[in-house]
Amino acid sequence: MSDSKPSTLRLLSAISIAILAVSTSSVFIRYAQEEAPSLVIAASRLLLASIFLAPPALIRHRDELRRLNRKELLLGLLSGIFLAVHFATWITSLEYTTITNSVVLVSTSPLWVALIAPIFLKEKLTKTVIIGMLLTLFGGTLIAFSDNCAWDGGFHCAPLSGFGQAEASYGNFLALAGAWAIAGYLLIGRRLRANMSLIPYIFLVYGMAAMVMLVILIISGQSLLGYSPTTYLWLLLIAVFPQLIGHSTYNWALRYLPVALVAVTTLGEPIGSSILAFVILKEIPTSLQIIGGLLILAGIYVTSKKSSG
Repeated sequence: MSDSKPSTLRLLSAISIAILAVSTSSVFIRYAQEEAPSLVIAASRLLLASIFLAPPALIRHRDELRRLNRKELLLGLLSGIFLAVHFATWITSLEYTTITNSVVLVSTSPLWVALIAPIFLKEKLTKTVIIGMLLTLFGGTLIAFSDNCAWDGGFHCAPLSGFGQAEASYGNFLALAGAWAIAGYLLIGRRLRANMSLIPYIFLVYGMAAMVMLVILIISGQSLLGYSPTTYLWLLLIAVFPQLIGHSTYNWALRYLPVALVAVTTLGEPIGSSILAFVILKEIPTSLQIIGGLLILAGIYVTSKKSSG
């Protein structure tokens, strides 16, 4: 592919396709969960992605993969562990909470990266990051309250004893854990990616993550076999559309986008996923979920724009 900058129309078309593709992930996962356990879905996504990446990685980048030293392989394994935990927790969260809550909360990873970076990478914690964290904290609180409270001519909540007991609260926590895990993956990736090109890096990390998930499946006694053709179709769609088409196109387009637009595109998946959940699955977010989600997205935008700059 040429390094010359694509036309504006081509860029906008590419980023639109990427956002739409990644937004299908949670809906496809919901359909797959009708038969397949969440851990099987996570393992399948990583395994299929690794298989699809194998030909270009092993044919075009074989020498680079052979040159990997022990430290880089260990970093790849650690990054893969974080990525496996991310998919395991986030996909499981969709069993318990709404798509809007899950995708908005898991999308807070840029905030956690910005918060942790000063500790591990000696980067300065700026006022912008603090503002983003406060917006996200307030928005997350509203989403947590949305499980037991509602705005109906006033603010009404269930008895205090009911807080934290709903399945949705557990799902929200799992989605947040998925954000923490992907933050660890991104921080390690900064070091590993510095000496590797994109395809070998993704192949290494996805391969490691797939192996971690396969070990988890063996320990938990779950199998990748024995499901209906329809379920396998959903698993294939999860790997092809959100992963290969969505993330590959997204990574290509971001090379040419201005900083402000980079920040805006981070909001694409939660918004797109919420719209698809509303249209396809008839999931209607509550007023508190909408307000809380908008505050979180504002926090992500503020932090991502600063980080991208």
